[in-house]
Amino acid sequence: MNPITETLDRTRFPIDEWAFVETEFDRATQGRCESLFTVGNGYLGLRGNLDEGREGETLGTFVNGFHETWPIRHAEEAYGFAKVGQTIVNAPDAKIIRIYVDDEPFVICESDILAYTRRLDFREGALIREIEWRTPSGKRVLIRSRRLVSFTDRHLAVMDYEVTMLDSDANVLISSQILNRQDGADEPAPREPADGFDPRKAAAFTQRVLRPELKHVDGTRYLLGYRTTNSGMTITCGMDHQLVTANAWSQSSQLGDDLAKHVYRVKAVAGQPVRLVKTMTYHTSRGVPPRELGDRCERTLDRAAERGADDIALAQREWLADFWRRCDVEIDGQPSLQQATRWNLFQLAQATARADGAGVPAKGLSGTGYEGHYFWDSEIYVLPFLSYTSPVAARNALRFRLGTLDRARERARELNQRGALFPWRTINGLESSAYYAAGTAQYHIDADISHALVQYVAATGDEDFLVRGGIDILVETARMWADLGFWRTHGDEQFHIDGVTGPDEYTTVVNDNLYTNIMARANLRAAVAACEALRTGNPGAHERMVQRLSLTADELREWSAAADAMWIPYDAHRGVHPQDSHFLDKEVWDLEQTPASKRPLLLHYHPLVIYRFQVLKQADVVLALFLHGNEFSLEEKRKDFEYYDALTTGDSSLSAVAQSIMAAEVGYAELAEQYFRSALFVDLADLHHNTSDGIHVASAGGIWSALVCGFGGMRDHGGQLTFDPRLPEGWQALTFRVTVRGTRVRIRLARESMSFTVETGTGAEFWVRGEQVKVVMDSPAVVALGHQGPHLTEAAPTTSDIRGTRREDGSVITASIPAISAERLSPEPAEA
Repeated sequence: MNPITETLDRTRFPIDEWAFVETEFDRATQGRCESLFTVGNGYLGLRGNLDEGREGETLGTFVNGFHETWPIRHAEEAYGFAKVGQTIVNAPDAKIIRIYVDDEPFVICESDILAYTRRLDFREGALIREIEWRTPSGKRVLIRSRRLVSFTDRHLAVMDYEVTMLDSDANVLISSQILNRQDGADEPAPREPADGFDPRKAAAFTQRVLRPELKHVDGTRYLLGYRTTNSGMTITCGMDHQLVTANAWSQSSQLGDDLAKHVYRVKAVAGQPVRLVKTMTYHTSRGVPPRELGDRCERTLDRAAERGADDIALAQREWLADFWRRCDVEIDGQPSLQQATRWNLFQLAQATARADGAGVPAKGLSGTGYEGHYFWDSEIYVLPFLSYTSPVAARNALRFRLGTLDRARERARELNQRGALFPWRTINGLESSAYYAAGTAQYHIDADISHALVQYVAATGDEDFLVRGGIDILVETARMWADLGFWRTHGDEQFHIDGVTGPDEYTTVVNDNLYTNIMARANLRAAVAACEALRTGNPGAHERMVQRLSLTADELREWSAAADAMWIPYDAHRGVHPQDSHFLDKEVWDLEQTPASKRPLLLHYHPLVIYRFQVLKQADVVLALFLHGNEFSLEEKRKDFEYYDALTTGDSSLSAVAQSIMAAEVGYAELAEQYFRSALFVDLADLHHNTSDGIHVASAGGIWSALVCGFGGMRDHGGQLTFDPRLPEGWQALTFRVTVRGTRVRIRLARESMSFTVETGTGAEFWVRGEQVKVVMDSPAVVALGHQGPHLTEAAPTTSDIRGTRREDGSVITASIPAISAERLSPEPAEA
């Protein structure tokens, strides 16, 4: 991996530790910036489009879970294939405010811009823009706007738009609109993004999606309501206005099925501001009529009018002040890294804070990438952050999985399994992955969800969530593993799992995938432990659970036996754990010689070509080493990391954080920081060239883990928090907070010491390199550090380290790139 230094144009994006700032508009990177400047709250997301709404790559407004369905058409059908696709809908766009000065439209790409700044403020929770525009007639206009989506009222968004003529009077027209972009027409149409196949992008609809059922205007208040054609979901969007100015003005309105428009005509005097406060609301349902949703919209807008924009902005600041008290991570002496870290943490707030029982989409609510689906990303990369900083949001995310348990049971039966099998990608709880090999076959999602559940309960002590149904997830997933696996005798009893895909999607449908087996074993043991704890701690709840799930003691014994006999592949000759039973039999893909123009591999090679090689899309074994590192020795971790790091392309944005964490633990300090920087700037610098489709929420969650678990050295095996830190060279100190069973502790890592200070709560217990640390309020604890872990001086692993070595049978491992020469691509010459 090449060293990553500065990755942003700091002339255009200057460093500000509490904001992401843009000082120059660039049409060429507009799609990327639309994602980066999104504002949202986990329920509602307003993509960072221009307020005027004329120019854009993807003009989007998204509501979590609001989707349309469509039939998946397989070229060759087979039993159990996913039948119905789900795609997030571009909700009616209420963030449009268009301006005309003396009938000249303000179109930023065509206008004479004298000054420009746009600021996503992490403490204000708002997108703030200021532009000075010179009209074709030479008049100077100052345009200021503030856009926020409320963290305290999940259905509310506010725009504060102010126009001031600086040196001349003018006729100013302001047109505030709601436009159904999903089906309605705009003028001009948004620019089409670059062509080219990319499976990460969302498919386009070919028929009308939103069918109008409500349109209403009352003064300055408008409502538009719709029902989706296939899924039957409903949505109503509303907007209201307040104009504040000393200038003379008049107003008019327009209302149609797909467009609501309120127009102000102002005789603007130089120096007299024209301020428009626009409140917007969205309510959705699985079937409640749009008219009833309209009543809810009316109530939201009434409350907003009573409070006023300034009070809403104050509540936003107060909410975020509490968020940063719980969640901030401080990197002393590294302002660029500090800014990027806070941007990533802010994205986590925007993706999760008010999801309130819905899932966490892979792109949050910032774009259409992955069609708005929920994956395992949430449980493995986002839930750790939530469980240790924002437990209410973590519980809500787990409630979504609990709410889809019945559909997971149905899916298991469809695949001839007992228990429950959660869908690989979904919005409504049904499997929506059309390519089963890299989708449904990833059975590990059951164990990932169980892992997140167990971690949440350990971190929070929320046994009530288990009693209220969480334990059902553990039982039904354990049943699935016990039914999926099988026993084999090789001198001793072994439990094997065949025909699955692990996290690495460049290797599919294999036997004994190590990550899957490790996680399944933990799932089985967690189910047994939870049932036993409930039996002794709450006999009444245990009896109800047994009756509800028809659970038997024989099942518990079976799960324990299967966990104890779970086959964990190991190649003693090479001293590494094979990713699966036949992974090491393959030849190696020569990544060092693969040109950048052929990356990511999935966009340039057929899956079957990739599957035949030792090559990884993302960390697989390495992720298992992190999540269950207590089951491996440090030497095993180092050898496994070196072997698989050389084979990992990083084509997945999920990979770098796991590689960073394990590189830090085993001693590759410089490599750990390189991977961290790669993950940190994956969106800000568009390192995967798809930020325009939306930000990578899981990578943002992984940033917290890379800092706290990688450099901070935190592990939570068995509910006991331990620390073995690895502060990078050049970092003065690292400060973060964790909340454990109601106690929030500030942890500061310096080169010679690690300190623990209780900020709220009674106290907590930790272990630092084997030393017990008990900390209570007003009595900080300090642990002296003699080192920052092992520091290997060897170069980063490459495929050259593997090429030419021998397998146990004596065969030589080769490294190559699958290719057809130019001569073979040319037609054969005709015979003379």
